[in-house]
Amino acid sequence: MNSKLFVIYGLILVALVLSGCEKKNPPQTKTSKTTITNKENKMDITKESFGQVDGKEVFAYTLTNANALKAKLMTYGGILISLEVPDKNGQLADIVLGYDNVDDYVKLNPYFGALIGRFGNRIGKGRFTLDGVDYQLATNDGENHLHGGLKGFDKVIWNAEEVKTPNAVGVKFTYLSKDGEENYPGNLKCTVIYTLTNDNELKIEYEAETDKATPINLTHHSYFNLNAMTDNVLSHELTLTADNFTPVDAGLIPTGEIAPVKGGPMDFTSTHTIGERIDKVTGGYDHNYVLNNSDGSLALAATVTEPTSGRVMEILTTEPGIQFYSGNFLDGAITGKDGIVYKKHYGFCLETQHFPDSPNKPNFPSCILRPGEKYTQVTIHKFYAK
Repeated sequence: MNSKLFVIYGLILVALVLSGCEKKNPPQTKTSKTTITNKENKMDITKESFGQVDGKEVFAYTLTNANALKAKLMTYGGILISLEVPDKNGQLADIVLGYDNVDDYVKLNPYFGALIGRFGNRIGKGRFTLDGVDYQLATNDGENHLHGGLKGFDKVIWNAEEVKTPNAVGVKFTYLSKDGEENYPGNLKCTVIYTLTNDNELKIEYEAETDKATPINLTHHSYFNLNAMTDNVLSHELTLTADNFTPVDAGLIPTGEIAPVKGGPMDFTSTHTIGERIDKVTGGYDHNYVLNNSDGSLALAATVTEPTSGRVMEILTTEPGIQFYSGNFLDGAITGKDGIVYKKHYGFCLETQHFPDSPNKPNFPSCILRPGEKYTQVTIHKFYAK
């Protein structure tokens, strides 16, 4: 064969091979685009039966965001059953206390993960006067009223529908609390929307309207443990954006005073572990903190870090107060999810709220909702690891 023809055929063969390689290996931009699409497709909502309460079926919704974080909620009590977030090594684990089945939530539940209402926290002696009318509520916490009474919002079955946005998946819960329920006045229409965003936030939005003046103080009552219940929470590091708190009497009812925290065991304006000074607080922490931001805008209220796992939770809220509770009444009598025994201080709560006993404390921010007004509240739990 002529040497020139040999060279020409050789060049043609090389060109064909290179062309084939280009077809088998598409440009990197196409690969990146496919990866992003797959990530977005991980957002998901699933619905399943979770048992029955009083002959009514209870449903559980599992929310999964694009980063594989998961939140599981049920229609009974609007309860957050589980919340899986990553540690510093990217390992997911559940960080809220609770049970594996609905029956245990009905039998013995210190408000694990629940929606609380009509009035979260305590009302002294269960009494208040509104527009000249005296009201007597159930006294289900010694001589005081706690978390809405004998059958608060944590013990009812909420209506639910799925919520989907480009950046989040969620559940919209609705409930009508009828006039006279637990002796509260007014038909109160409530909406609470939980969304799990791709920014690793659990966002809770509350709305309510009434046809008669009524006190209202809705909140969420998860017990958190950022080390996934492998130990108590005393080594968790806490910062609160609160220069003041509301001192309480022996029944944990505010005295009406707003006192500075500076320099004492109540002071979390700089970071301290939960257990560092807890022995200097009678009974442990169960106090309302007056947040520095009081104009109703969304602002940082608390930051909690667990050093071993590296998990961090930030709480932002529009509310004027936050109740810090250090799990003082857990005593090992409850066995929760995965057979874990919940001992003292195995969980902490940070409940965004109006102040306890507000209906009886005119110097506290008003908690009275009137016809024609709309109650709104937003609280965000944001998670990351370091």
